Amino acid sequence: MKTPPPHKYRRSAPGTTLTAAAVCLLIAGCSGAGDSQSGSGARESGGSGLKVAMVTHGAEGDAFWQLVRKGAEVAAAKDGVELTYASDADAAGQAKLVRDAIREGADGIALTLAKPDAMKGPIAEAKAAGIPVVGLNSGIGTWRSSGVLQYFGQDESVAGRAVGDKLDGLGAKHALCVIHERGNISLEARCAGVKKAFGGRTDMLYSDGTDMDALTESVAARLRLDPDIDEVVTNGAQFALAAVKSVHKAGSRAHVATFDLNKYLVKAVQDGDVQFAVDQQPYLQGYLAVDALWLYKSNGNVSGGGVAPVLTGPAFVTKANVASVAKLAADGTR
Repeated sequence: MKTPPPHKYRRSAPGTTLTAAAVCLLIAGCSGAGDSQSGSGARESGGSGLKVAMVTHGAEGDAFWQLVRKGAEVAAAKDGVELTYASDADAAGQAKLVRDAIREGADGIALTLAKPDAMKGPIAEAKAAGIPVVGLNSGIGTWRSSGVLQYFGQDESVAGRAVGDKLDGLGAKHALCVIHERGNISLEARCAGVKKAFGGRTDMLYSDGTDMDALTESVAARLRLDPDIDEVVTNGAQFALAAVKSVHKAGSRAHVATFDLNKYLVKAVQDGDVQFAVDQQPYLQGYLAVDALWLYKSNGNVSGGGVAPVLTGPAFVTKANVASVAKLAADGTR
């Protein structure tokens, strides 16, 4: 399955319609359904007049990035912000989208730093134009040197070490960590963290995440080649589901665990097909990034003082606690 062309630059109007439950959860701070008057934050504020661009490296149609975008849209509606979302998995393409946002007069830019070297030039250009830039999701080790004002995401090294410790607790002996995008510093940091903390053996497998059939077969081939592998660790919910197929194809006894969550992965955890998932809360990352730009422009606030990241994970989702997040995942907020 090949990745479709990247998103074109698209705008989300400040009056985006939201479910009462989602607005209640994010704005009122509750976990159940709110009253029908919730969700009017943008109308009550009269609109801030701010234009915010979010530019990510996510592939079109990827459920993870849909959660990021949904969180950003909730924050934009609350703050009366005109939000533009664009993405390109290619680093040069992402850099061009950032420059497009600068040229189109964005008041603030939120971007990912999966390939930080490619973003340094556009970030410097945005700063020269007086446009604040915040980072999210990728680049926790490089956000300050890249010149962004604030950062929202998971410390991938910490998350990887936490997975390594958990595998020890589960009695695993030989892990295979699957990296679906070569050169993505976040994925590399996760697997390096697993290897550092895990008491058993950790091998890496690089595979093309844009071709799910090829990835499924490459994992299965590795499991056939090395039947001692008893744990497959993937870096995305869809890749975990593919790895479950790989295990069956190979006739392996390996378990599957993963970073990241979606509603289909929740069911796999409930059914016991996947042992656990590490939730970095992408919805929250999108929400906080947009809200932070509004707060900075309207009130001069800087989360973390500009020197510390705001962490959104890791949080483990296992069979023991998956019921508590299942409805939220079905609603598209976890």
